[in-house]
Amino acid sequence: MIGVELTGLIAGKPAPTGSMGSPEKSGQPAQSLWELACQRWGHWQHITSSALLTLCLSACTVGPDYEKPEATQITDWAKPIKSAPSRAVSEPLNERWWEVFNDPQLSALTQRAVRSNLDLQLASSRLQQSRAARQVITAERYPNTAASGSYARKRNSGEGLNDPSGHNGDSAFNLWDAGFSASWELDFWGRVRRETEAADANLQVAENDRRGVLLTVLADTAQNYIQLRGVQNTRAVTEQNLDVARHSLKLSQLRLADGVATDLDVAEAAAQVAAIEARLPALEQRQAQLINAISLLMGEPPQALARELSTDAAVPQSPRQVAIGLPSQLAERRPDIRQAEARLHATTATVGVAEGDFYPRITLSGNLGSQAMQLSDFGSWGSRAFGIGPQFSLPLFDGGRLRGMLQLREEQQQEAAIAYQQTVLRAWHEIDDQLTAYNASQRRRDSLAEAVRQNQIALRTAQQQYVEGVSDFVNVLTVQSALLATQEQWVESSTGVSLAVVGLYKALGGGWQSVYPAQPIAAATPDVAKP
Repeated sequence: MIGVELTGLIAGKPAPTGSMGSPEKSGQPAQSLWELACQRWGHWQHITSSALLTLCLSACTVGPDYEKPEATQITDWAKPIKSAPSRAVSEPLNERWWEVFNDPQLSALTQRAVRSNLDLQLASSRLQQSRAARQVITAERYPNTAASGSYARKRNSGEGLNDPSGHNGDSAFNLWDAGFSASWELDFWGRVRRETEAADANLQVAENDRRGVLLTVLADTAQNYIQLRGVQNTRAVTEQNLDVARHSLKLSQLRLADGVATDLDVAEAAAQVAAIEARLPALEQRQAQLINAISLLMGEPPQALARELSTDAAVPQSPRQVAIGLPSQLAERRPDIRQAEARLHATTATVGVAEGDFYPRITLSGNLGSQAMQLSDFGSWGSRAFGIGPQFSLPLFDGGRLRGMLQLREEQQQEAAIAYQQTVLRAWHEIDDQLTAYNASQRRRDSLAEAVRQNQIALRTAQQQYVEGVSDFVNVLTVQSALLATQEQWVESSTGVSLAVVGLYKALGGGWQSVYPAQPIAAATPDVAKP
């Protein structure tokens, strides 16, 4: 491309010749010296442009070309040994996965978090910084032009050199100076192209960093909300058991008054009431903490959402089927895998930059201006000044700095390749763990539901037997404690099922696509310097 541009700028058209041969032979008058000079100059331009074009076309891009690495792959998702009511299916992933819970408040909080989360705003700022850094780097592909001007009232030393006043330093003089300069590094070896390639890859790193933050914000919002509903349901179960315990205390007090119970029964019933009441402050504290956590995700002050979220609601339930997509799509979704690949691409390009530093740097530069001591002479033909020509620099001895830098870049490339493999492998492990957790939490929840049902039957039986005098009050307390424990575990397991769904979608890398679509990298174009 550079060779073509130089040809368009430098090459001129050679002087045309007639179809009848030379002018002398065709009877035409002889060419003037000016026409002959123009024809010779045209031939020299053609030769020069051809040489430059050949040189540019023969230029190569140093360093290794990036190739997407092969990572550990699986052909299908792991199947659970024992199935659960809700199953993971290999259907297209629902990008707005939080809507599968059918909880309007959760969906509303998710949208608010996307708009107001401060971590997401920080990631967006880092992305804009990367875009600006890329623009700085890619600007080296284009000519650098500048205009300058100055005026000075000067006086030189009469004993020094170059006194333009002609009075040996006895008088001062004016100096007007203005001009235009341009320079352009010819990227014969592709060093600048590799820098641009690395800048593009680093922009992808920042892009996927923001996507990763967005994915974390979505998952944290859903997890905190589900945990909040779980705490509220646990508190409701505790309060129900507290009512039962208080009823048992009144019953034991009445039986004591009738002479059919003992002080021990009353004391044990009172202790049961106090023990259950002691659970409530911790649950209220946990509720306040979770509301604060959600408020922080929304960018709100503490307890800003207390009125909105303090009302009890059911734990969002998982759907009958969870669409998790295909294993082959994982690398396209997970931001951390995309980010690791972009880092590998960037480090591969920096190897080429380091290799390019071993080769000469060739720069075309030129300047055109006017300089005069009298304003009336400024801009005249005699005040013109210009300079044009190539410059080059070649490293000869640097104490091994360039070799050390090349070795550093190669080792960084190797590290990035290992990190990519590790990121992909970790992703497969996370998904497998979440699939196992999702299946196991459902089975645990269903077993605990049966345990709660049986404990409720046992409590009613124990209370009836105590009233009839068949058994003592210890059986009532024991069964009630077991019921409370199993109810709390059941709420916890129900919450765990929904949390496992969130964790599974996070491990799959879903969610950021629907609220943050992929943005193409804007093509780098030369900008006019702004004042």
